[in-house]
Amino acid sequence: MSGRDQRRAVVLVSGGMDSCVCAALAAREFDPAFLHFDYGQRTAGRERRAFAAIADFYGVERRLVVETGLFRQIGGSALTDASLAVPEEGKDEGVIPITYVPFRNAHLLAAGVSWAEVLGAEVVVIGAVANDSSGYPDCRPEYYQAFNRLLEVGTRDRRVRVETPLLERSKAEIVRLGLELGAPFPLSWSCYQNSDEACGRCDSCRLRLRAFGQAGAQDPIAYATKEKT
Repeated sequence: MSGRDQRRAVVLVSGGMDSCVCAALAAREFDPAFLHFDYGQRTAGRERRAFAAIADFYGVERRLVVETGLFRQIGGSALTDASLAVPEEGKDEGVIPITYVPFRNAHLLAAGVSWAEVLGAEVVVIGAVANDSSGYPDCRPEYYQAFNRLLEVGTRDRRVRVETPLLERSKAEIVRLGLELGAPFPLSWSCYQNSDEACGRCDSCRLRLRAFGQAGAQDPIAYATKEKT
């Protein structure tokens, strides 16, 4: 994304670190509308509060929270199935972790594109990260290339595009960018399993803590414990 204009954008804001930086980018470059999903994840309430706080911070009036029980009904992910433990020992290289929510981003993007068509927005922004991340298949560059090809034939005016401004950045680079933009990191939430203090042990907490450390910055949120990353 480049240049400041008043084009409208739908921004997927989970409330996490990456979406917080995407929100900062979009607030600078677009007239943004913020979209959040409550899909039965363990920390849904805490993530929704983070979303609302980030939207308030940027004064975004157009905001939409989509609630769906689909992923909890389907199961298969430690984020939506309480019988599956959230791993704390770190992930194995090349193995998709059990915190992967099957094909989740397709559902999130579909809702974002639908709303974009109604609002007249040409851009849907998502904070997907391919490098230095959990390795989810719906965060791969080719996934978004294919999705945009679908939009070329499946939308009314064929104008809506998905943009992934963080896709090729490392987590440390994302932290540095967020600090440059003044992104409200204290309002964000990344932990997979706690809603009071971040656990500091799940994969998401580990990636976040490592990113802040590599960026030479202090993570402003509280942790129950901080594992070595």
